[in-house]
Amino acid sequence: MQTFHQYWFSPKLGHDMGVSVFGHWGPPLLAFPTSHGDEWELQRNSLIAAIGDFIDAGRVKVFCVGSNNHESFLNKQAHPFHRSWRQRMFDEYIRDEVIPYLHASCQTPGIPIATVGASLGAYHAANTLFHYPHLVKRCYALSGVFDLRDFMDGMYDDNFYFQNPVDYMANLTDSWFLEQLSTCEIRLVTGTGPYEKSAYSYTMSGILARRGIRHSLDDWGPRGGHDWPFWKEQLREYISRW
Repeated sequence: MQTFHQYWFSPKLGHDMGVSVFGHWGPPLLAFPTSHGDEWELQRNSLIAAIGDFIDAGRVKVFCVGSNNHESFLNKQAHPFHRSWRQRMFDEYIRDEVIPYLHASCQTPGIPIATVGASLGAYHAANTLFHYPHLVKRCYALSGVFDLRDFMDGMYDDNFYFQNPVDYMANLTDSWFLEQLSTCEIRLVTGTGPYEKSAYSYTMSGILARRGIRHSLDDWGPRGGHDWPFWKEQLREYISRW
């Protein structure tokens, strides 16, 4: 498998960030790590190996980014408004730095992007599509958390509102966004397996349904748990349909 690592100083985040690229060709999949993971976390936990044959066949090219959660919502030492601001900066880093890099790597400006992530990574995968549905056309949100209020110590500001999907999507009326979202494949993936909290996915699904946004709520039952073996099986199944 062709593997490449790119490292650069992020003007948005103010420090170096890395992107691990797996594959030589194929539609791009932008992959987010869990909680404090780096750009190698998915490889370490065999998620890349689980779809290795698809990568080698040129059916998908995977771009793994590192986490900023330790500077944003998981940074208990910081003021809640600093946490929400850092998440905004991470969102802009993805938009202004990672997505252009991805387009350049694929040698196809504007190529439709898919996102994937598990746990807090699923939040980032969905948040990125919801913000940029003209650029991101697929999302696989595995065992996602879509309401981050528990990380804000009861505080709330505009940065948080626009980074908390259950809030800003519930009030979405912009016709351009709704039209773009209608062209997307959005999958909220959950189940009844160990450690899974499916209420987040069901709540997010209800919000999307009320806005008339087409999506799939995929409940894998006992095959949907909050751990790597479940996520590997799920991702392989979805990529096999490409």
